[in-house]
Amino acid sequence: GLELSHCVGTNSLGPTMPWRSGGPCKMKRVRTVFKPEQLERLEQEFLKQQYMVGTERVDLAATLHLTETQVKVWFQNRRIKWRKQSMEQKAAKLSQFGVIQPSTADSTDIKEQEEDTVDVEL
Repeated sequence: GLELSHCVGTNSLGPTMPWRSGGPCKMKRVRTVFKPEQLERLEQEFLKQQYMVGTERVDLAATLHLTETQVKVWFQNRRIKWRKQSMEQKAAKLSQFGVIQPSTADSTDIKEQEEDTVDVEL
């Protein structure tokens, strides 16, 4: 589950300051380590649908012995990874055909490249 580690950031150079935010002992959440079986099931569900909500998320969390929050955050992080991979694949395809990314070139350069290309039927 969501475990908290022992006090983090205790300062041996001076006294603790309880009036500061977090009090004298600031707790840090321990990173969840998923079991391979849990990851496999999460990935299967992600392939079916990128958004897991409501009772589906509750049921999946119970099945995997995780909290609903852990499942929710896993899906959020997986969507970010998925978008990043999609963008990298698009960039790779464009560079394969010699097309310059719009972010690295202005619109006139792209227009000139489009005029230079010729469609060839095979």
